[in-house]
Amino acid sequence: MSAQANPDVNALREQYYQHIDRESMTPLWEVLHNVVTPEPITPCVPHLWKWDVCRPWLEKAGELITAKEAERRVLVLENPGLRGQIRVTHSLYAGLQLILPGEVAPAHRHSQSALRFILEGSGAYTAVDGEKVTMNVGDFVITPSWAFHDHGNPSSEPMVWLDGLDVPIVELFDAQFMERGAEESQHTGTDGAINLAEFGNTMKPVEYSPRSKTSPLFWYPYDRTREALETMKRQSPEHECWAFKLQYTNPVTGGWAMPTIGTFMQLMPAGFKGKPYRSTDSTVYAVVEGKGRCVIGGAPFEFGPKDVFVVPSWMPYHFEIDGTDAVIFSFSDRPVQQSLDLWRERVG
Repeated sequence: MSAQANPDVNALREQYYQHIDRESMTPLWEVLHNVVTPEPITPCVPHLWKWDVCRPWLEKAGELITAKEAERRVLVLENPGLRGQIRVTHSLYAGLQLILPGEVAPAHRHSQSALRFILEGSGAYTAVDGEKVTMNVGDFVITPSWAFHDHGNPSSEPMVWLDGLDVPIVELFDAQFMERGAEESQHTGTDGAINLAEFGNTMKPVEYSPRSKTSPLFWYPYDRTREALETMKRQSPEHECWAFKLQYTNPVTGGWAMPTIGTFMQLMPAGFKGKPYRSTDSTVYAVVEGKGRCVIGGAPFEFGPKDVFVVPSWMPYHFEIDGTDAVIFSFSDRPVQQSLDLWRERVG
């Protein structure tokens, strides 16, 4: 009789497990199949947040609490498979932030890196370490780790943007720090035009020396990105999975714009049907223009402007675009995975 089938051996093993459990030990052979798996396994599930559902709840939040009271008035987009964990994927956080006319979201800084992708409105600003930029729909703005930042809205209309942060990654390393500013708003000496002039034209100030792995260009205006994609559409071959796609970069190093979060913008022409694709980086998408569907793991998710959806790690998906061109922003943890030699992709 084999040891596995011997009831006496099984009883001895169970007794042994109970003893070592008291010493905070566990047998690897009992859990190995759940830890080292043939392919990625994640509780993260595909999900789509419709703008016409989210927007009224944001408006209601604006009636119930001020930006100053909340510090940041944000509705967190929690993945249904990760409820209670404040995560859109295993490694990333996402939320919709509302700032009303006349409001200021007070200055603070934290070790988490953040991105802002503007979904609605025009005229609000973000100030980062003394530099202020006015934001418009489709703009991508970076708040580097440990940089003081505040937001204000001197315009006459509400502003809404998508926040993306590396909160779970920083939490994994127990490296969370946060500090509030001495004043509600920073004194700003320069604006986004200076930042764009210094770093947004494939050039940099002669004396500039990088102090961080984050891009010194913190404002990537949508009109420039859109023009670049349109030029690609006219003159470049179409990729079989994503048509025309650009990666936001650090203009000084040519690497990722943020060390922990990869950011992208893609254009897919009307009628485009992409080939199935999968990668190990779970990805959050935010729609700027157009309508269509993302078929994730065989299930169609119909999207339109301002909708946000998430594709889990290693789950096959493809895009189908309807009657007008679609432009979609996305972010993922690809820089971290690539730096650790973990990232994989597969077409088909």
